[in-house]
Amino acid sequence: MKQKREDIRNVAIIAHVDHGKTTLVDELLKQSGVFREGQEVAERVMDSNDIERERGITILSKNTAVMYKNTKINIIDTPGHADFGGEVERVLKMVNGVILVVDAFEGAMPQTKFVLRKALELKLPVIVCINKIDRPEARPGEVVDEVLELFLELDADDSQLDCPFVYASAKTGVASTDPQVPGTSMEPLFETIVNYIPAPEGDPEAGTQVLISTIDYNEYVGRIGVGKVDNGVIRVNQEVVICNHHEPENQRKVKVSKLYEFDGLNKTEVREAGIGSIVAISGISDIRIGDTLCSPDHVIPIPFQKISEPTIAMQFMVNDSPMAGQEGKYVTSRHIRDRLFRELNTDVSLRVEETDTTECFKVSGRGELHLSVLVENMRREGYEFAVSKAEVLYRTDENGKRTEPMELCYIDVPNEFAGAVIEKLGQRKGELQNMSSISGGTYTRLEFSIPARGLIGYRGEFLTDTKGNGIMNTVFDGYTPYKGDIQYRRQGSLIAFEAGEAITYGLYNAQERGSLFIGPGEKVYAGMVVGQTGRSEDIEVNVCKKKQLTNTRSSSADEALRLTPPRILSLEQALDFIDTDELLEVTPSKLRIRKKILDPTLRKRAAMRK
Repeated sequence: MKQKREDIRNVAIIAHVDHGKTTLVDELLKQSGVFREGQEVAERVMDSNDIERERGITILSKNTAVMYKNTKINIIDTPGHADFGGEVERVLKMVNGVILVVDAFEGAMPQTKFVLRKALELKLPVIVCINKIDRPEARPGEVVDEVLELFLELDADDSQLDCPFVYASAKTGVASTDPQVPGTSMEPLFETIVNYIPAPEGDPEAGTQVLISTIDYNEYVGRIGVGKVDNGVIRVNQEVVICNHHEPENQRKVKVSKLYEFDGLNKTEVREAGIGSIVAISGISDIRIGDTLCSPDHVIPIPFQKISEPTIAMQFMVNDSPMAGQEGKYVTSRHIRDRLFRELNTDVSLRVEETDTTECFKVSGRGELHLSVLVENMRREGYEFAVSKAEVLYRTDENGKRTEPMELCYIDVPNEFAGAVIEKLGQRKGELQNMSSISGGTYTRLEFSIPARGLIGYRGEFLTDTKGNGIMNTVFDGYTPYKGDIQYRRQGSLIAFEAGEAITYGLYNAQERGSLFIGPGEKVYAGMVVGQTGRSEDIEVNVCKKKQLTNTRSSSADEALRLTPPRILSLEQALDFIDTDELLEVTPSKLRIRKKILDPTLRKRAAMRK
């Protein structure tokens, strides 16, 4: 018989990127007394890895738990980026309601729509938290209307439309149910969670059923499955059967060796857990997302949607440039292979495939950001390797026609830049779906349907074209028939002619041909890309050229040569810049762009064969 577990609430925080989810969780943790008095607490404490902290984004969903009065509130902080949308879809299976965080100025954004649709499809109740109400340009009243329009657009039912609104400033740690009355603490939000989010339901007498929704990984204990106890009780040393909704024939018996519940930021070991508890289970080596742990006498897998397929792929290969092995700690194909397959322990949206050669691996993910985060992590760990340009993954439909992934691209730009953006995306096969005026008529919102490959390498151009004032967001929008060829880059590369050290005199002559990526004193090799030309074809330059000394002096001979400062490319800019015949050499200390074929004669022959 089904019962409610009144002392627990399970809730996920969903929002568009940068609307303040993680800061809100910080405040809920602080005000629930998780931290002892005087304890040093980092800002955005849930963003645990370095890249999350530096970029201010959440990449992996995190679990935490707080006590409010006599109720334990399990909170899951989810990513806001579309590239990590697979994380959001899965964790919603663990919760009984969601808190939708919306910026009081920016309002409902594309990713808000994506995550909200998932929650409404699962019939989850929603608490809307209008965050950043202390911003000078905040417009909470209009944002509430936008959110309600979004609910109607997504076919929300009457009970979902009747959702409570909470007005908060996560930064200052206050919340209120009335926009006119400033709050003094987060208590109104805690009260709304306890009163509005339903308690988890299940049958404590039935056979055990635990659906694994996320995977954690620890060097010491291996894979850790995290999920919610739907029915029955799970105990340490209990024998359970692992089964999967999508593979009913695959069943095997395993033993639960350790069981944890979440308490603040830590996991606490427990002997058993009942319905509604979110638990972490270790000791099962090949546990996967979507698996259900059941009692041997009651094997019924819980339905679970398949994880979204990757849409973009890159080749990761052993670095074979003349400077290979000088800067990295792990450089062999075995090191790279082990590291990539280890990533699959935690990242279920990723695919790693072996290729014809042992030196190269095909890595597929949900977007450029998804793969660039992996590249950056490996680089920091001391790996040295090369990557190719990102390519989209095509499919073939039932009629044998080639289809490609499409994206819905939403762009907010100051009015004067709208024309340039429309022109550029038009060249990349983007179709303008909608155009509207926002922010009192000073900004234009553009909505495009564009092939995913049309956005590869565009972000850098976009920032230049809008002088850094534009905001671009994309959401995956299924597969459609192939739209035709796109020319990615209209400008060629400046290629180093010989190996050596870059000299001011050689760079001075080279900079007349285009913009440089390197400064004097940097080591180069033949076939390395040292800059970008203004012309469409590649140009070879000798940046190691020294000035010939003579015994005659002219009046201008000793004038100092002035070099324009080089354009130092970040990892994303370098991945955007490289063309299909180029590679990015990634080492812990350097990023170098190079041609796939270093020898100029062989390169010309290969180009002629095309």
